[in-house]
Amino acid sequence: MLFRDRDDAGQKLAAALAPLKGRDCVVLALPRGGVPVAAHVAAALNAPLDLLLVRKIGAPRQPELAIGSIIDGGNPIIIRDEKLIALTGASQAQFRDLCAQELAEIERRRKFYLGGRPPPELKGKIVIVVDDGLATGNTMRAALQAVRLRDPGKIVMAVPVAPPGVAEDFRDEADLVVCLATPEPFEAVGRFYGNFEQVSDADVVSLLERQRKPAPALMAS
Repeated sequence: MLFRDRDDAGQKLAAALAPLKGRDCVVLALPRGGVPVAAHVAAALNAPLDLLLVRKIGAPRQPELAIGSIIDGGNPIIIRDEKLIALTGASQAQFRDLCAQELAEIERRRKFYLGGRPPPELKGKIVIVVDDGLATGNTMRAALQAVRLRDPGKIVMAVPVAPPGVAEDFRDEADLVVCLATPEPFEAVGRFYGNFEQVSDADVVSLLERQRKPAPALMAS
């Protein structure tokens, strides 16, 4: 176990990102598991917190195995893992149907989490993309490609834990990769958390609302 829970991971990740405090940053979390981690980063850097709505595309008979990822937008970005698509025997029709299902879930989450609020302006800013860990990295790859299209000044990928090779794979996707641990053997992200309970929709909404509330004004003496 490396982290007690996502709060512990978020606090440690925030400490590693402390040199960015005072810069023009935006923190984007991958829901749902990345939101509690990212909330600590955003609070420590005094930066706005928002979401990147990305969904993995699970294999037809092995939904936990990601054969691709998709991110919302007028022109959704789809990442395909051709090797795993071939290994799992997923047909093109199945892949299209799975994409449609995940886009519908993204739209549900957009309405529920964000209530129609427009996405934050990223042009010229330092954009920190946060998740609670990486496994295949497909979801993060889609997220970073979508961020790049919005013309940020710099992209930082920040995660508490990832397999040794995966973090290195993102050196070309992000301008800076911050990963606290790359244990081996890896197996699964949850293995490195004492508490890895699922984050609920209500948790996500609460964390976003809490981050958006302005700090209370100081009383005049």
